[in-house]
Amino acid sequence: MIKISELTKYYDNVCAVDNISFEIKKGEIVGLLGPNGAGKTTTLRILTCYLEPTSGNVTFDNLNIYDHSLEIKRLVGYLPESAPIYPDMLVYDYLKFVANIRGIESKNQDNRIKELADLCEINEVMHKSVFELSKGYKQRVGLAHAMMSDPEILVLDEPTSGLDPNQIIDIRNIIKEIGKKKTVIFSTHILSEAEATCDRIVIINKGKIVADGSTEEIKEKKGGDYLINISLMNGRFDDIKRTLNNIPEIKEVVLKNNKDKIIDFSISCKAKDDVRPEIYRRIKETDCILLEFHTESRTLETIFRELTREN
Repeated sequence: MIKISELTKYYDNVCAVDNISFEIKKGEIVGLLGPNGAGKTTTLRILTCYLEPTSGNVTFDNLNIYDHSLEIKRLVGYLPESAPIYPDMLVYDYLKFVANIRGIESKNQDNRIKELADLCEINEVMHKSVFELSKGYKQRVGLAHAMMSDPEILVLDEPTSGLDPNQIIDIRNIIKEIGKKKTVIFSTHILSEAEATCDRIVIINKGKIVADGSTEEIKEKKGGDYLINISLMNGRFDDIKRTLNNIPEIKEVVLKNNKDKIIDFSISCKAKDDVRPEIYRRIKETDCILLEFHTESRTLETIFRELTREN
């Protein structure tokens, strides 16, 4: 449905988005994940025709952002990081104002506002001024604004930024409910947010795509290895390392601690092979006392840090 092709955006000499390409299918919930300054917001602003790229193109079915920006804007509901809502208006009056701007017929406005109030769970604040609302409720009102014209595509920039844990869960549930009928694209740097909400994650760092796929696909592609953590008593690390390095499936043995006759170390192993029985057998042949032996799968957080760290 949406095709991003060789998209690049410069601000003077600074490259914010660097020749990225990917596609988004109809009905997907896609998360743009990356650290601050990675290029997420710039990408979303280009998708919503708020910014024009330096080069490249974005097409929505057969509509491109250069020749059909107005038609694309009608397809998209957009919520920036800080909801641009008027603080001196009552919530109901504000949504009524948005309905008029969006060209919704007067006879249908109240029903549409009620539908959105139920969906975004803002019925209890409809009589309050926007100024009185917490940030969580302001985000919900902004979400209702973005959904007013019943767009096919919803674009959200850091929708849970600055919210408390309960508010984050509420917004997450609303996004998942909307995603049952709409295509949703949102940016975040909160890993748990992306993992819990998205069908697919696109990780961006310094303007480039460094990973793309479902959580499990990214873990499999980028985090195929697994670790075994071991703690031994009465042993010499060099001897243990020499013994274990002879096992072909082991990639690396790394010392973590060697103090008070206790050795703590980790073993990096190839994911397709279970070498625990062989490791245990070789340790058993020594005079060491085994204190701890457990595996550790690489998490999305670990992979994210490896893909986005400076060096």
